[in-house]
Amino acid sequence: MTTTFPDVTISTDRLVLRPFDEDDATALAELMDDELVTAWTTAPHPYTRADAHDWVTRASHAERTEGRGIALAVTEFLTQRLVGTVHLHHTDWRTRTAEVGYVIAPWARGEGYAGESVLALAQWLFREQGFERLELRTAADNAASQQVAQKVGCLSEGVLRNAWIVRTQTADGGWSDTRTDLIVWSLVPEDLDDGDGWAGYEGYEGYGGQDFGRRADLSGYAVGADWK
Repeated sequence: MTTTFPDVTISTDRLVLRPFDEDDATALAELMDDELVTAWTTAPHPYTRADAHDWVTRASHAERTEGRGIALAVTEFLTQRLVGTVHLHHTDWRTRTAEVGYVIAPWARGEGYAGESVLALAQWLFREQGFERLELRTAADNAASQQVAQKVGCLSEGVLRNAWIVRTQTADGGWSDTRTDLIVWSLVPEDLDDGDGWAGYEGYEGYGGQDFGRRADLSGYAVGADWK
């Protein structure tokens, strides 16, 4: 039984999802050093260039080679600028299920990039890898991420009470941990069979070649605020 994903590049009309490389470190550090990323994820804070360099050169690739999932840089097709990240993790090879997480850069939010990248990855996962379920989890107050889940056709399955910790900013500018509920969302292949979600997906090709530093878990508490 296959227990690792292949190297892959996935293209849509606007985006290229590809493995990280060393040149992504500076842009990733800027992307991750954002208040919403700090609030909704367990990414290191402050997020340093050393964290980013470790992720793009080692940790992101280990996600795939060690069988945990696959982590891809999300870039604009025309400019090649890094707009975010998308990450399959908690992969169960026996049941063919995985969880998706994503983060979108502050300057790129509101353009539909999170939904577009999740849909492209879901199609690849279902059609090419034979998976049967993709799960997404959002913190109860993360409305932007919940809108992304709804946009891509996820079904809400219920609430995990007191299952996660988010960071909230204090009056003095610091951060404190606050316990919260998680909403569980899912996609299965038939959810997308008749929808418009596949529009713009061009396919994938082999690529030769989220702990985002210090084992950060971005999970599905995606900051990628796509309101379109």
